[in-house]
Amino acid sequence: MKNNLEMIVHEKDSERTTWLIYLLVLLGSLDAFYLTWTKLVGMDAICLGAGKCDIVNASSYSTIAGVPIAALGLAMYILIGGITLLERFNHRLRETLRLAVFGVSLFGFIYSMWLTYVAVVIIEEVCVWCVVSAIIVSAIFFTSIFRLRQL
Repeated sequence: MKNNLEMIVHEKDSERTTWLIYLLVLLGSLDAFYLTWTKLVGMDAICLGAGKCDIVNASSYSTIAGVPIAALGLAMYILIGGITLLERFNHRLRETLRLAVFGVSLFGFIYSMWLTYVAVVIIEEVCVWCVVSAIIVSAIFFTSIFRLRQL
């Protein structure tokens, strides 16, 4: 009986962390979409009274080969969401797909930390939306570690 109870609790924890990833992907996608949109239309991002989002979003560090970093972030969030969704339909690949989410979020985490360093130390300004994105991708990364441990 204890074995069945442990399996039920384990499945509930797995389901909760999956839904947490979905929520974080949604929030991160909205954030990245907003920053991409402001960058592409040349509009200043609303900084909510903290920092200088327009300066950070207009810097030379805000694009790679003409592609806004925020658009790459949006692609990352969509990729993580897609991989997590695929896991629900293909249980045989669960471990591989969770490793993929870990790998993508690890890259996003490291890159976000680099961009945060660039904003604070090199540009000497802070973008609230960028910080929010860094927090979200960090949460996805740490959740992905927890999800790997659930296997």
